[in-house]
Amino acid sequence: MPMFLRQFKYLLAVVDEEHFGRAAERCHVTQPSLSVGIKQLELEIGVPIFLRGRGQRFHGLTPEGERVVKWARNVVGHCEAMRDEIAEMRGNLSGRLRMGAMPSMSPVLPVLLQLVRKQHPNVVMDVRFLGNDAMKTGLNNFSLDAALAYLDTAELGRRNSLKIYTEKLCILVPDTAEFQDRTSITWREVAELPLAMLRPAIHERQFVDTIFDRVGCHPVPRVESESILHLMFQVQFGGLCTIIPEHFTRMPGLHRGTKALEILEPVASQDVGLFWAEGELMTPIASILVAAVKDLNKRGGLDQILNRATTEPPISWPTDVPSDVQFSIEFGRSPKPRPANAELSPVPK
Repeated sequence: MPMFLRQFKYLLAVVDEEHFGRAAERCHVTQPSLSVGIKQLELEIGVPIFLRGRGQRFHGLTPEGERVVKWARNVVGHCEAMRDEIAEMRGNLSGRLRMGAMPSMSPVLPVLLQLVRKQHPNVVMDVRFLGNDAMKTGLNNFSLDAALAYLDTAELGRRNSLKIYTEKLCILVPDTAEFQDRTSITWREVAELPLAMLRPAIHERQFVDTIFDRVGCHPVPRVESESILHLMFQVQFGGLCTIIPEHFTRMPGLHRGTKALEILEPVASQDVGLFWAEGELMTPIASILVAAVKDLNKRGGLDQILNRATTEPPISWPTDVPSDVQFSIEFGRSPKPRPANAELSPVPK
């Protein structure tokens, strides 16, 4: 008796949702129909897949079930890639670009994703803001086509990767008399300010903590959150200060009543890259994104855009990308020269 692709999709839905009822809703079938389909799959393979228990809760997988799920993800992934490739050959690529990203990268994602939308307007952009572990899992099980993360993030494992831009840190402060004549500040001075910070488990916070450790400071934040935008509002309305990626000062732009200062001693930055799964399975949508990023890098890349100096944020960002992917965003001044792979500069003794 042949196995059906639909049964594999039922199986993966249960594993992802960890609940039979929610899995049925995701697959647009009744819960009894889903259960019958999975039972038929177990009979065809000849092994139990799920640990049994009461109700619709997910009680886990048997050792054989773990292996079946791994193969099911490969089978479903290859079938979807085949359909996308055929659709691309016909000039009618649709489907979803499933993208994982760190929260700090949300402002730059539209610039990247519009490169794919320009060529394939029927593709749906499915962006998920995840931690490293979730992105690693998504790339492993083909639930993500690509991920945007820091290049030094070893937790993602061995992947194909491509640098996109360098993220430099600055501090957002209230635009008050205290900072009126300041354009820069040291990390030791930052440690003395009333800070709103990301939660300790978040990668960006951990990177900041290593810098504070290096300069011998251990500030205690007044507010913690997983949202950078929320922290920016704490500066605007709460009188606190927060450390943010420099590109947030341009995309989406500074909030009224706030001011950004460069942080020195040391200057801190991290390279951000695009990751995708190794091996023969690479979805057409992922390959289009990779090709677009490579072309963008040849033309100066996002570093050229993000490193432009300006006293005013841009009035607007382009909603369209020309077919030759040439950018013409102007910030009012020439870019400041800075090494693309800048690292932490030495702390003066």
